[in-house]
Amino acid sequence: MTQKWNQQAFSVSHADASRFVGEGLRAFFEYRDLGIDGATKGKFGAHVIRAVPGEKSLGTWHSHELDFQMVYVTKGWVVFEYEGQGEHMLRKGSCVLQPPGIKHREVRHSDDMELIEVISPADFSTLDESEPK
Repeated sequence: MTQKWNQQAFSVSHADASRFVGEGLRAFFEYRDLGIDGATKGKFGAHVIRAVPGEKSLGTWHSHELDFQMVYVTKGWVVFEYEGQGEHMLRKGSCVLQPPGIKHREVRHSDDMELIEVISPADFSTLDESEPK
């Protein structure tokens, strides 16, 4: 009997069997895909993102065209600045829901920073933005 599971597939990702790659949105981060994109046919995506030691953020303002974006910090710290919300230092255990289209930028981070990002859909556009007034 074939399971339908609401158009999703069972997926498991182990840290010792996965690798980080530098082919992501930001050159100062490395990304480990958690397999959620393939299991949900692109409806959702999830990554572990970590800082590349010694690399710094460019601090450019941008926004994303997506429906959902959540970030949970697992190690170190990162400072984000959000349109109308100011700067927020997220550290191990911090979680932020970034509303669709909010202008934001990554200001700085620790060399050991690592976070989990959950998004929907998995494939989305990033727009360069001017600094909010």
